[in-house]
Amino acid sequence: MFKLSSWKHLRIPFSFYLLPIFIFALAFTPNHNPERMLIVLVALHLFLYPSSNGYNSYFDKDEKSIGGLRNPPKVTKGLYFLSLVFFLVSLALGLMINWQFSSMLLVYSLVSMAYSHPSIRLKKYAYVSWVVAGFFQGCFTFCMAYAGLSDFGWEVFTKSHVLIPGLLSSLMLWGSYPLTQVYQHEEDAKRGDITLSLKLGKKGTFVFSSVWFLVTGICFSWFFLSRNQESAFYGFLGAMLPVILFFLVWFSFVQKDEQKYTNYTWTMWMNRISAIALNIFFAWYFLENTQILQAIG
Repeated sequence: MFKLSSWKHLRIPFSFYLLPIFIFALAFTPNHNPERMLIVLVALHLFLYPSSNGYNSYFDKDEKSIGGLRNPPKVTKGLYFLSLVFFLVSLALGLMINWQFSSMLLVYSLVSMAYSHPSIRLKKYAYVSWVVAGFFQGCFTFCMAYAGLSDFGWEVFTKSHVLIPGLLSSLMLWGSYPLTQVYQHEEDAKRGDITLSLKLGKKGTFVFSSVWFLVTGICFSWFFLSRNQESAFYGFLGAMLPVILFFLVWFSFVQKDEQKYTNYTWTMWMNRISAIALNIFFAWYFLENTQILQAIG
């Protein structure tokens, strides 16, 4: 029933790039439970995110490279139904935690659908889509993961110790999100989607992101130092070093020839380096913040 092309559009491996948020939430979870950890991980990264990817792909109908697919195959109606199946499975998995966690998955999915559905299509509004995507993939996802991992409900959104690291997660995404659009200007313009990167221009996108990277670094530094976690402060700076170096090298090439270097390959390498560095750092931070390393020692 479901063609191979539909499965490709789910882009399940692409979930790796959002894994740092899950691990960051895990570092603050007070009630660690292996079963809940597995359910939340699978619900988010194997079903919710792929469902969102597939649903967006169906309505975007991209003909050129998209995140995780250099040559996206033509979409079919089967992709639409496959994305809904994955959506329903994620909700069912959420119910294995509690109904509130499942309702959070529902809200995330509905916002994601609104991002690309032609009747709403948040994607065509530059600043609205930037704020919404950054908030829901960052802060909302952090709080949602925290709630699921801890068997809590919507009350987590009122807790400062959850909201602050959640907002820090959004800062990271608000900085990097426009860069993911920088090679899609032609496709977006053809559909009438005025993305933030398209509005800023290619060089303007890099300037904009560099400002947000600086803000993110300052805020994360304040966060770790305010918690007397100097090792985490230096660890975060170390993790960001290869990301910033790659960004600066990429930007230097773009300034020489923006048409040639604002492409899929450079963007995906930026994503890979960032995801690998942050996944390693947050995995270490999880072990450090939960004192698992001390217990092992």
